[in-house]
Amino acid sequence: MPDPLDPRRQFLADLFDTAVAAADPRRILQNVLPPPPKGRTVVIGAGKGAAQLAQAFEDLWPHPCEGVAVTRYGYAAPCRHITVLEAAHPVPDAAGLEASRALQEAVQDLGPEDQVIALICGGGSSLLPAPPDGMTLADLQELNSALLASGAPISVMNDIRKQFSLVNGGRLAALAHPAPVLSLIVSDVPGDDPGAVASGPTVPGRPSAYDVLAEVRARGLDLPPVCMTVLEAAASKAPAAEPPSTNTTTRIIASAALSLEAAAEAARARGVNAWVLSDAIEGEAQEVALVHAALARQAQQSGFPHPAPLVMLSGGETTVTLRHKGRGGRNSAFALSLALALEGQAGITALAADTDGIDGSEDNAGAFADGETAGQMRAVGVDPRAALQRNNAYGAFEAAGALFHTGPTGTNVNDFRAILIGDLPEL
Repeated sequence: MPDPLDPRRQFLADLFDTAVAAADPRRILQNVLPPPPKGRTVVIGAGKGAAQLAQAFEDLWPHPCEGVAVTRYGYAAPCRHITVLEAAHPVPDAAGLEASRALQEAVQDLGPEDQVIALICGGGSSLLPAPPDGMTLADLQELNSALLASGAPISVMNDIRKQFSLVNGGRLAALAHPAPVLSLIVSDVPGDDPGAVASGPTVPGRPSAYDVLAEVRARGLDLPPVCMTVLEAAASKAPAAEPPSTNTTTRIIASAALSLEAAAEAARARGVNAWVLSDAIEGEAQEVALVHAALARQAQQSGFPHPAPLVMLSGGETTVTLRHKGRGGRNSAFALSLALALEGQAGITALAADTDGIDGSEDNAGAFADGETAGQMRAVGVDPRAALQRNNAYGAFEAAGALFHTGPTGTNVNDFRAILIGDLPEL
């Protein structure tokens, strides 16, 4: 958390908290639950905030229920009736295989009077590994590692993952037929495509193997040989018949757009103008940072589109192409690139963080940056530009005392970026 003596950092951290609170599990579930069915209520969940969603569901549901939810190690929450399992993220492990089997078993042998409620949020793709015939967990681990290092957009990565899964792309919902499936989704993807969140285990529809293969080739993605063999074989065949039609309803109940607007309203209540750039920004983190830096400088110099004090807000999901084995996630990389672009610029302070509380695979949510950050790194013997090039943003911000820690937040609506321009008004 920020130094309590630094009001600019504290202001940005408060906006982050507001954005996260707008996606609080209890708050977002309380008005979207269906009436109780005549039969069983089976809850399935997957994602980094799935346990908190399951816990909130139990608190709000005054009827019998059962089910299984899988979350990342360290993200569990106690539930009375829903079994919470933990597995690895972002690269799947054997516990994920068992969790995937448990969710498949939970939705089988149901009837039309039963109800499946799926609580889905970001991170589910790696938490539910279910390799098809001819592939192993090791193959999926290699695939995930290759995708994470590729710099490809999350939508492309998830379209590829759907080709190598027995549950994603609506296949888990098909197993529940003829029971109706209500999917309540916390979106962490640009554009809020429900089928892209956690690779859409309960959302029908997925691209063909032929189209995915064309995308892989067009982008020059280096997939493991066994994956290319399976994908090429699938693409050469006529599309397989779709499973029986499913009775599915899908709702996005939280998203970056809603969280950013909540942060904007909180800023305005403090007398700070707010400019929401977009909730769906994608691209290489360090390049996206350069655009943000240019916009911040323009706003500071011209007063357009709003005079200072002004906070620029944006969301979405940037990517980092890994060229070295350093430490740090996409938000830390964004912040480090921003720090270099703003070096020597007074009156601009930024926070970039992941709303789930974990940036990449580290223990920080993100980092703070301003015009002095790069110089502070050099003062303690760290070359910020070299750190950026070597994918070691975490180490650079750790040395400068500018990491942002929150711990698991219990939700996930993707990246949160806030850039404060000008001085805060007196309260």
